[in-house]
Amino acid sequence: MAINGFRELSPQEAASYVKNGDMIGFSGFTAAGTPKVVPRAIAQMAKELHLQGKPFTVDVISGASTGKSVDETLAQADAILHRYGYQSSSTLRNRINQEKVFFQDIHLSHVSKYIAMNRLRPVDTAIIEACDITPDGKVYLTTAIGISPILLEKASKIIIELNSFHSPRLREMIDVVVLHGTNSWPKGLDTPMSRVGKPYAQVDPSKVIGVVKNNEPDEVAEFSDSDETCVKIAQNVENFLLDEMIKGSIPKTFLPIQSGVGNIGNAVMKQLGESKEIPPFYMYTEVLQDSLIPIMHCGKLLGASTCALTVTTKSLNEVYSNMDYFAKRIVLRPQEVSNNIIASSQLGVISINTALEADIYGNVNSTHVTGTKLMNGIGGSADFSRGAYISIFICPSTAKGGKISSIVPMCPHIDSSEHSVQIIITEKGIADLRGKAPSEKAQLLINNCAHPMYKEYLFNYIKSSKPGHIRHNLDKCFELHSNLLNFGTMLPE
Repeated sequence: MAINGFRELSPQEAASYVKNGDMIGFSGFTAAGTPKVVPRAIAQMAKELHLQGKPFTVDVISGASTGKSVDETLAQADAILHRYGYQSSSTLRNRINQEKVFFQDIHLSHVSKYIAMNRLRPVDTAIIEACDITPDGKVYLTTAIGISPILLEKASKIIIELNSFHSPRLREMIDVVVLHGTNSWPKGLDTPMSRVGKPYAQVDPSKVIGVVKNNEPDEVAEFSDSDETCVKIAQNVENFLLDEMIKGSIPKTFLPIQSGVGNIGNAVMKQLGESKEIPPFYMYTEVLQDSLIPIMHCGKLLGASTCALTVTTKSLNEVYSNMDYFAKRIVLRPQEVSNNIIASSQLGVISINTALEADIYGNVNSTHVTGTKLMNGIGGSADFSRGAYISIFICPSTAKGGKISSIVPMCPHIDSSEHSVQIIITEKGIADLRGKAPSEKAQLLINNCAHPMYKEYLFNYIKSSKPGHIRHNLDKCFELHSNLLNFGTMLPE
């Protein structure tokens, strides 16, 4: 049977085209727009081959993290050897930290560039979720654009997972332009809502092996309710932005906002959406989360440029039921455009991203616990913070019931340096690091952002350090982290 001139395949037939050692590219960005049935069939095939004593692993590249059916399922089947880009799977994380999977953490704005400019090995097969494919190779993607356009262009073989769950009207949101790794900025993209591309990605029809039918929603998990700490961080972000408006640093019409993924980011955007003092605003971001749908529906969020609709099925159904309203207020772009550093600069973006920890001089660690154990990856945080008009990093002052301080003498791993970090906010307060020397930054961060139980230690650390432009005691700079590894808490009794 054929679909628009392409052979219809079962998931198992599609999986049989994937060979041991292949490089596979997957569509999607987060769980939005990722394939489901074909990667599960690949994982099952891997398990069966392993039982027969035969080797089977593949290299995986995707726009960002994926749905459970890709990273988690393939990792459980021991089917991944190399992973490129970003991930958030617990099983894959463990495999990476056990050095059973080789992971390269990449700025998300660079992933398409790496593929386009052949900086990685060639992609053998791309598995792309779509709403439709036409006989001449127009591919209408679903809830995320990610790196799908460059995968469709560069991969040797293409499998389309045709998902009828999604609204065919998603094409009204999609704006595809491929930069090919050399053009730094698409002409005409002068506002968050500017449309400069096409509503589809293009593929050479001769490369399409076949089409697999599917009717499953995205595997987007619900965020937990905001706790008191998240709410206080969100209030501090709101207060900071309002103060910037009063000073005239932010115009009364406001500026586009970028917000990272997660519970705290969700809480911040909910707070800004409900604020009576914050004016209606636009977003130029990488992910649209659940909290943004109601504030868009009520008119507070005027419009959003994003790479992915990372919303739960309930929220997505709300969008699909009101496409006349939402289709003209959401633009879905490839990640080399949504995360483009020039966008943050030209559009005056206010970036708000989450840190694991920050040191007393404003360096931020977003990725590695105690400097060695990967959490997820750098994602798009540095894409935005490096060019942002105002770059904000947020985190709770402590974790694990106070056993971990998020403000430390020195980060054992740095993702965003002091040169890109302007503002750090915890539930305890705000540290505006702009125009401050290192010693002034340290005083601000300890006084305003550190938890009281760690302030004395941090001040004593500075006193114990030899004078210099940046004071450090190299014998004690990682003492808190060593304590955590040895005793399970940074401040043992």
